[in-house]
Amino acid sequence: MRISLNVVFALFGWMAVTSNVKGAEYFIHDGDRVVFLGDSITEQRLFTTYIEAYSLTRYPAWNLTFRNVGWGGDASWLRKRSNKDEKPFEKELFAADAATQQQMVEEVVGNGLSRDVLPLKPTVVSVDFGMNDHNYQSFREDIFRAYIRSQAQTAKVLEANGARVVFLTPQPMEQMRPDPNNDVDNQSLGKFSDGLRVLSVIENTAFVDQFDPYMAIMMREHATNPAVRIGGGDAVHPGPPGHTLMAWIILKGLGAPALVSRAEIASDSQKVTGTQCCLVENLQTTNGILSFDRLDEALPMPIDPRAQSALKLAPILDELDQYELQVTGLAAGDYEVSIDGEVVAKMSADTLASGCNLATTAGPITRQSQAVMDLVFAKNNLFYKRWRNAIRDVSGSADESARNSEVVSLDRQIAEAESKINAGRQPVSHHFQLKRISG
Repeated sequence: MRISLNVVFALFGWMAVTSNVKGAEYFIHDGDRVVFLGDSITEQRLFTTYIEAYSLTRYPAWNLTFRNVGWGGDASWLRKRSNKDEKPFEKELFAADAATQQQMVEEVVGNGLSRDVLPLKPTVVSVDFGMNDHNYQSFREDIFRAYIRSQAQTAKVLEANGARVVFLTPQPMEQMRPDPNNDVDNQSLGKFSDGLRVLSVIENTAFVDQFDPYMAIMMREHATNPAVRIGGGDAVHPGPPGHTLMAWIILKGLGAPALVSRAEIASDSQKVTGTQCCLVENLQTTNGILSFDRLDEALPMPIDPRAQSALKLAPILDELDQYELQVTGLAAGDYEVSIDGEVVAKMSADTLASGCNLATTAGPITRQSQAVMDLVFAKNNLFYKRWRNAIRDVSGSADESARNSEVVSLDRQIAEAESKINAGRQPVSHHFQLKRISG
């Protein structure tokens, strides 16, 4: 590890550090109310929306609720959610002895969670801090101690209120250089990430390391082209490609399954030879065109059109988004694959026999997933307006009656948006055709 464990052990007592690997089951369950807690990277409502859209489309029968309470500039001790004067308070916090620091942390973390998180009655909370905690400088042990103690207190309060906690490390900063691992900020963030890993074992919480997998991709890509920012956005705040990588890392770490559904067909014997998570009916060949109806249990994971470059950087489709079709026994040649009369792909008989992933090219099915993601983005923007502009009154309005009226209106709009999302994520039957076009 990049940091001595003595700092963490001194805070919480020594124990053997073992792997913090959870079971294969997806961490999010039917009935969960998921809250994303973090700083400006969470507030961007990108990786969080991608995780939400994945969950809603992969499990359309589940009752799920997602809320984002990220706040730009926030840190593990929830400094943006306190009435404290930030700079004097933090100076005192970093310098405090253990007992005093614990008291300070309990106050500010308790107040912040009581204000912004606990009223949402979460059953799952992802906690993503560290970018602002490291304070954009070389590693400082005094700040690190406050970070670890604050994260531990957050887990304690949330778990006492019935929530399952998953700690997320920050992703690395992406400076324009061929050796991002030697950037002083990243060296500091790496040490914060190591400490959080150890804390998750001590506190028995779920943990996902974004830092190292994201860094590995940056190292590979920047070695040959340091002038291109693979994540988009800026050094701290990735754009859609970077957030798609983050969502992939987090979903994998939470045990998200890859398979959407799979259909296996033998055209020569006119038989459905295998299915997973779908129903295939009305298989027939008429005038040389193979056709069937397919009803899936889930939709493919939507990929933000702005994030297509991420698919070239990581095996996202292989590991999270397998919408599969395999057809054997076809005559040699090339075929058009149509869904509901729309040509969605052209491929050879050999490719179809090996099996193909149509997750991003399934025409009406892919568009349905994309429409769900668009609705989720719109709903999340409504909730942001509710809790930041109305509840937290960032706009500065002193008219309590007007604020209450706005909250009621936004609650109605959010409920309507979620009804549309729930209706839109239900799979429907589609008619597939395979037509030979050459050979």
